[in-house]
Amino acid sequence: MAFEDFQTKESVVLVYTGDGKGKTSASLGLLARALGNRWKVAYVQFIKYWGVGEHTFIRDILPVYKDDLLFYKGGKGFYDAGDLSASDVTPDQHKQAAAETYSVAFESATSGEFHLVICDEINNAVHDGLLTKKQLRDLITKRSPKTSLCLTGRNFPKNLLKYADIVTDMTKVKHHFDDKFLANKGIDY
Repeated sequence: MAFEDFQTKESVVLVYTGDGKGKTSASLGLLARALGNRWKVAYVQFIKYWGVGEHTFIRDILPVYKDDLLFYKGGKGFYDAGDLSASDVTPDQHKQAAAETYSVAFESATSGEFHLVICDEINNAVHDGLLTKKQLRDLITKRSPKTSLCLTGRNFPKNLLKYADIVTDMTKVKHHFDDKFLANKGIDY
């Protein structure tokens, strides 16, 4: 097939999933590429509320990109319906935070205002039951035709793969966490 036989899509759905490291890092690279092309970007983060490197980075670049970058940090931390002993956050508080974050993501994706909407850790929120697969499907299918969408996190629903254009499964080959080493600042968060 010759290069001239290829077409360009107005927008795409990207999924970074799997049990390996690098999903959020890949979405930040996508953020940089989009902003570098003078796109308007919304970065909506589920789950992570604690201080991570990307929060500082995005806070620092917000004044440079002004109205071209929306950052919303939602979520109440990792959620395990079977073991909430390590958290003082109730299941209802987790669900409420996920619903509020989803609302920002949905509005951003359907408004036609953004070229790219990145929903970091949304796949985890769906897998953990904080959001439904229907909500994720609606986000994908009801987005503005001009808005590309990036969805990160483990366990992207297999029955929704047909709605994605680019899917990368980050596969863990080895991680020092398995040898009882904690995450490294600047590398893992």
